[in-house]
Amino acid sequence: MLMNRDNSVLLIVDVQAKLAPFIHESEKISANCVWLAQVAARVGVPVVVTEHFPEKIGGTLESVRAVTPDARYVGKQCFSAQADGCLRGTEVERRPQVIVCGTEAHVCVQQTALDLRWAGKQVFVVADASGSRNPANRDLAFERMRGHGLEIVSREMVAFEWLQRGGTELFREVNRDFIR
Repeated sequence: MLMNRDNSVLLIVDVQAKLAPFIHESEKISANCVWLAQVAARVGVPVVVTEHFPEKIGGTLESVRAVTPDARYVGKQCFSAQADGCLRGTEVERRPQVIVCGTEAHVCVQQTALDLRWAGKQVFVVADASGSRNPANRDLAFERMRGHGLEIVSREMVAFEWLQRGGTELFREVNRDFIR
């Protein structure tokens, strides 16, 4: 199945200040989360952001916060945001497709994504916008999630499927401002 902007929500999981310095290729991962959030805003896809124990791990990185002023922020204590219940009443609950990115891929991203899949959602995990402290753990998580029917995608796959076609003003704007 293809990702469709009218059916999608972008879920950014735990891209937090005190965790980020320990994530392998953290700057790339957070920059790709920012990029996805900007594209989502441009094409009209809602964004939900989770924060795991923000009082201990810090809030969402300022770079992500700066581009998600209209996002719904939810705190959680369970590794899985779905199990925690914090996604109730958000666009994640209302839309059938959930595009997931964030940290750590093998913990909160994976547990949330698997629970969403088992709850009947179409789940797409953005590989180049998801990370772990150890890249081997990230790779194992992608392998496991794929085995459970989740789709592992890239940020450009998301953007081009949301756009659906070239030659439109929206395509020209996104291509000019974000596709490099």
